[in-house]
Amino acid sequence: MTSSEFASNRDNYCYRHPDRQSFVLCQRCMRTICPECQTQAAVGVICPECMKEQQQNRTPAQKRAQRQWGRRSAGPVAIAARGGKPVVTYVLLAITSFIGLVQLIPGLGDQITGALLFHAGYLYPSLSGMPFESWRLLTALFVHGGFIHLALNMLALWMLGQSLEPMLGRARYLALYLISGLGGSVAVALIAPNTATVGASGAIFGLMAALLIIGRHIGANVTGILIVLGINFAFGFFVGGIAWQAHLGGAVVGALVAYILTRTRKRSQRAWQIVLLVAVTVVLLVVVAFVPPLIILA
Repeated sequence: MTSSEFASNRDNYCYRHPDRQSFVLCQRCMRTICPECQTQAAVGVICPECMKEQQQNRTPAQKRAQRQWGRRSAGPVAIAARGGKPVVTYVLLAITSFIGLVQLIPGLGDQITGALLFHAGYLYPSLSGMPFESWRLLTALFVHGGFIHLALNMLALWMLGQSLEPMLGRARYLALYLISGLGGSVAVALIAPNTATVGASGAIFGLMAALLIIGRHIGANVTGILIVLGINFAFGFFVGGIAWQAHLGGAVVGALVAYILTRTRKRSQRAWQIVLLVAVTVVLLVVVAFVPPLIILA
């Protein structure tokens, strides 16, 4: 097609602004739309009319989610309405995937794993002879036991983050991820103090449990989430090498954090929300500081 033919074809102009040429189509009605009329959605961009229709066709659960969380819409539209993307999820994916790929390099991978994995002995040098390295409670989230382990956790993180981060906001979502991961490490220290662990599974289970709690709070059907959570948790008992203790700790702490978030949504409750989340973190650190030595000595 020549430039003159392109210019004479009205399908190459925005249907709402006939004087503006564009190469972009609405992914629902397939009409041409200019940048001003484009709204980012999960499947691409949609026009204002299709976005309005999508908002009108929301399910009762989505409408209740809007009222409960103070968002203009739910699901992919919520992301567009807020004008943002799950940036924290992408950053976590990038950092963890990079470290995981470095782990695949012969020689260097073993050094990275050894420097970041978690073992309760690093919390109690007088009992284990290991150096005190408490940061391993969280650094273990960023190393994995192989490519399949990494791929499965990153797929779960990507899927869960698409829903949770836009709903909670970046700061609360990051807090949920890290505190859940901390809960997983603490559970390993309490239940299996002689086990070395790696992986983001504790944090992932925290996200799944949080999605269950939040979904139940807004009146959504959470049966599917409950089944997936149960299957994944049971899987750890039948396959060797999986630290089910981290799954349990992450899920319990993630559910607790989600409960706090659902009960402190209002702006006037923001201070209480921060205080309660800090309190959960402090309790986990106090527990891991005093309880495990009794188990190890026993």
